[in-house]
Amino acid sequence: MRNILAATLILAAAPALATELKIDVAGEANGTITIDLFEDVAPAHVERITTLARQGAYDGVVFHRVIDGFMAQTGDIEFGKLEGGDMSRAGMGGSDMPDLPAEFSDRPFEAGTVGMARSNDPDSANSQFFINFAPAGHLNGQYTVVGQVTDGMDVLNAIKRGSGGNGAVVGQPDVMTTVTVAE
Repeated sequence: MRNILAATLILAAAPALATELKIDVAGEANGTITIDLFEDVAPAHVERITTLARQGAYDGVVFHRVIDGFMAQTGDIEFGKLEGGDMSRAGMGGSDMPDLPAEFSDRPFEAGTVGMARSNDPDSANSQFFINFAPAGHLNGQYTVVGQVTDGMDVLNAIKRGSGGNGAVVGQPDVMTTVTVAE
């Protein structure tokens, strides 16, 4: 009985398997960004990202908005595809799934934090996300945190920067060639 109880306690204490997102990037940046997704913090948003990744929806999507010292935004599967997309509308689209209610948390936006992009409506996140180059405390509690880069910050930091106040990438943007999920 004691051995069964000890085994049960060990299993109960074991951490849940983490979900990892691997983003292969090509362009000015070349390499892989690995992200630990926070299912316990934002389960609906993590489910959305992993569903779209498993469907291959993120493959070929560009980083359309990149602001030096702030963040790189991607994930517009409607208009942001390198092949067949409408780059003049990149950043305005989403998936055919409904928008998600916010899942705000006390997790801070630091370098490498992944957050869901949205419009002015906190409950408008869909498929787009961004990755911070640096801490961005003004986003804390205002945007849903979905994960953290665990490897590939050098790749993230090499992504082609945009221009102007909105950081729109002109010319050939960097692209997520493949996005995969590992558990």
